[in-house]
Amino acid sequence: MTEVFAAYPSLRDRVVLVTGGASGIGAEEVTQFARQGAKVAFLDIADAAAASLIETLRQEGLPAPLYLPCDLKDIPALQAAIAEVGRRLGAITVLVNNAANDQRHDYQDVTVEYWDERMATNLRHQFFAIQAVAPMMRAAACGSIINFGSISWHTNQGNMPAYTTAKAGVEGLTKGMARDLGPHGIRVNCVIPGWIMTQRQIDLWLTPEAEENLLRAQCLKTKVMPADVARMVLWLASDDSQMCSSQLWVVDGGRL
Repeated sequence: MTEVFAAYPSLRDRVVLVTGGASGIGAEEVTQFARQGAKVAFLDIADAAAASLIETLRQEGLPAPLYLPCDLKDIPALQAAIAEVGRRLGAITVLVNNAANDQRHDYQDVTVEYWDERMATNLRHQFFAIQAVAPMMRAAACGSIINFGSISWHTNQGNMPAYTTAKAGVEGLTKGMARDLGPHGIRVNCVIPGWIMTQRQIDLWLTPEAEENLLRAQCLKTKVMPADVARMVLWLASDDSQMCSSQLWVVDGGRL
């Protein structure tokens, strides 16, 4: 059954860019923005998943979002993709810095090269995407940038120090850029998801014991789904949240 979301008239025809939009939380965001009547583009490297998402939306009777293959670790390619979205759809006024990879790793095995790759995967592209969209938003005198952090470092999660460091950095990036861009009418916020039940998380880590521990930690005794995060993202993208910036928005079922 399709979940019913609030309708946000301010999102109709707004140009939205989602990074990592082919699967998981990103795919849910692309879907929900499309249902709001936004002009949606997304970047990813998962071509098959992207094609499947586009076909699903077409079958729903929605316009196909614009998909541009892009390795976000390649900053010139990211900059070129953002410029292409602007040329084809118009000025981007909503950026969702969704893409990340929470690969587990033992701190004893981390090399300089691996550390740099994890920063590039989970933090660096968020800044350069902001830098690339900022001129469009400044010209429009408005914009909403939604960065993605993580609950992991807040809960002292181990076994992935490069990831937790990068995600802690996202919160600092959010605060600083909110101050720099605020005078131009651009809002910058950070969504902090809890353990979200994407297919990847279910396949790799959701054991009965892990689920029991999770629900014990949460105030709400229901697993958090991608649609729950997308609801927050839609609101932050819309004019309904027009006076909200430099804030951390936790969607975790009451775990923190």
